[in-house]
Amino acid sequence: MRTWRRTRGDATTGDGGSATSDVVSLTGVSRTYGSGDSTVHALREVTVGMPRGSFTAVMGPSGSGKSTFLQAAAGLDRPTSGSVRIGGTELTGLSEDELTRLRRERIGFVFQSFNLLPSLTAAENVLLPLRLAGRPAGRRDAQAALDRVGLGAHGHRRPAELSGGQQQRVAIARALVSRPDVVFGDEPTGALDSGTAADVLGLLRGIVDAEGATVVMVTHDPLAASVADRVVFLADGALVADLAHPSVHEIADRMVALTGGTGALAVAGVQR
Repeated sequence: MRTWRRTRGDATTGDGGSATSDVVSLTGVSRTYGSGDSTVHALREVTVGMPRGSFTAVMGPSGSGKSTFLQAAAGLDRPTSGSVRIGGTELTGLSEDELTRLRRERIGFVFQSFNLLPSLTAAENVLLPLRLAGRPAGRRDAQAALDRVGLGAHGHRRPAELSGGQQQRVAIARALVSRPDVVFGDEPTGALDSGTAADVLGLLRGIVDAEGATVVMVTHDPLAASVADRVVFLADGALVADLAHPSVHEIADRMVALTGGTGALAVAGVQR
């Protein structure tokens, strides 16, 4: 079984060339919708890379382009211009079938709403990506993935029999079972109470530190973002700040500067 490893230096690309150690890279990425006076610039010339074995949080005010950034980086939406690469593979020239295959085999997703199929057990939900990709999938694979997230004894349960935190752990196990190049999280703690959210963030932090996984997480919560190695900020579709190992206060202050208000402080529960 393939294992996560931290790597340094150059990574080999899928076409025989070379690339940096960035698992995800966006270069000059723009995304526009509409035309003329109704044109919306969701992303504006965004250039950023996420190295292997790193945890990156993406933040910004409402309408800043966070969701569009995630969709472009994960191959869910095609940019209007620019380059997106995952593990050395250029996404912008791939067909829809090739993009679907890449997402199934090389990308893991964790969503705010868990997105588990209610009729399947936890183990069956975990194995779904492997089965959709036509890869061998057995009980041992599900057990190993659930063991990694502390739910080894719950594989027979259906989502309705699990707490919200347990359902999100199943979703993380599902994201990890194919050993993807990168795991994208879209507000993965948004539907959880603070204690459960801390447990889920600790789990994501652990797979980065102990296993060299790469995680990119969109969040509105400074407390969640403070778990990351790095926080990048978007505003009006542009990358406006990039902080390494920031504190909760630094993140909240930056959000206040971007929004012109105190909403971020309230979300974080930051005491001054």
